[in-house]
Amino acid sequence: MRSPRRRLFVLMSGLAVLVMLSASCSTVQQQIGTLTGGKVSSSDVESATKITKAVRNSFADITEEEEYYIGRAVSAMILSRYPVYRNEALTQYMNHVGNAVVVHSDRPETYAGYHFLILDTEEVNALAAPGGFIFITKGLLKRCKDEEMLACILAHEVGHVSAKHGLQSIKKSRLIDAFSIIGQEAAQRYGSEKLVQLTDIFEDVLGDIAEKLIERGYDRKYEYEADKLSLHISSRTGYNANGLLDFLDTMVGDASTESGKGWFKTHPSAEDRIGKVKNEISSLKSLAPKREERTSRFEKVLKGLS
Repeated sequence: MRSPRRRLFVLMSGLAVLVMLSASCSTVQQQIGTLTGGKVSSSDVESATKITKAVRNSFADITEEEEYYIGRAVSAMILSRYPVYRNEALTQYMNHVGNAVVVHSDRPETYAGYHFLILDTEEVNALAAPGGFIFITKGLLKRCKDEEMLACILAHEVGHVSAKHGLQSIKKSRLIDAFSIIGQEAAQRYGSEKLVQLTDIFEDVLGDIAEKLIERGYDRKYEYEADKLSLHISSRTGYNANGLLDFLDTMVGDASTESGKGWFKTHPSAEDRIGKVKNEISSLKSLAPKREERTSRFEKVLKGLS
């Protein structure tokens, strides 16, 4: 059974997203302030949903601000499943490399910038939520041999955000059901039955998106596109694009493959990706050289990784 606290969190997250789809930032803060008081009354929900009468039934023209709030809700779900790895120096370093890559991407700016965070799990995976929230697990970091590999992996995730692959997945979610309910009930006062129905939908929606990233992964075509973007982004940043190929090579025959979890479940096999990556690398005009100073700082920062 879902706990009252979880229901409150889900309703807060869902309403925040929906309100953002049609309201100003100040209105959102007002509604969130009401909800975070710990009590959700019918009048509170009615007040929040009145502003959503004009909400869209499509994500085709979603704004940067709206994408940010959707991504933040998804990120909260991810962090409810994985703890954060507390290593300030390593987190700062990853954000340094990640944001260097971001500058040379096709989408160097998002509503609130890009955020890179390490998840404290041995599971091998990397996740990109809408709006620029990027997560890499401790298990995946341990498989990186140098900064070139790390930069190419982060560029792959930045590619997902740049191409808005997350939003493409969300379009197919059950948010449309929530919009339908809100459209039907906007002029009415919500009763407990409708509250339960909306809460269930929001919980399912956020769960769908989180599962898409954690359990099922993006569609294969999106993964191949992100690989291609990674090669071009990393090259423009000054990294050797072979870093992605080197990483994929290390994953071939990895014993963790048998677990069927994380990266091995959410991404196409390394073997399938290697051929496409090689072909794309051959089309690049030139490859930047690996720099010893980058490898040196990588080894220094990751020395304390446990």
